[in-house]
Amino acid sequence: MGIALGLRQGEALGLRWAHVDLDKGILRVRRSRQRPKYAHGGGDQPCGRKPGYCPKRKQVNEATSDTKSKAGRRVIGLPDELVTLLRKHKAEQDRDREEARQLWQEGDWVFTTATGQPVSPYTDYHEWKALLKATGLRDGRLHDARHTAILGVPERTVMAIMGWSGSGMAARYQHVTDGIRQTVAKQVGGLIWEADRGSGKAN
Repeated sequence: MGIALGLRQGEALGLRWAHVDLDKGILRVRRSRQRPKYAHGGGDQPCGRKPGYCPKRKQVNEATSDTKSKAGRRVIGLPDELVTLLRKHKAEQDRDREEARQLWQEGDWVFTTATGQPVSPYTDYHEWKALLKATGLRDGRLHDARHTAILGVPERTVMAIMGWSGSGMAARYQHVTDGIRQTVAKQVGGLIWEADRGSGKAN
């Protein structure tokens, strides 16, 4: 999602299915996943560990917060290939829900743990690092992945897609129509999945 759409880590992890319209091929960025903060939950008996490692820890902040700026609340077009992957992901998540049974914690999250909880940014970070190592790619920041989505895209369109705001640009901010969103989505989809189109592979 970061590579194809330019989403920040928190924006991707904070997505709920209510924000995604697979039929229209768009998603709405509204909230951002926060890094969890914990406090000890053992009463007067300290466990001797840091709050994050306390067996009875309690999360003291909300799972999500508002996006970084007003410009961060935006609508983004989805490449057709990503729509296909998201449909497959949703079907797999439905199977996870059935297998988890009463342990599943419904939150409508797009990306979840095996029991329906939102994915921790720490977990996502370590999985990103493991993915880079497994594929033999050079080490890089998770945040850098989002820059792929702006290749060859006009500056003002980039601002709308990426959720950027700044002095001087806000006054000249242009509305990005659905047509432009879909054009950019197809362009990004072509850049990322072009080789697979020719080979017939779905990976």
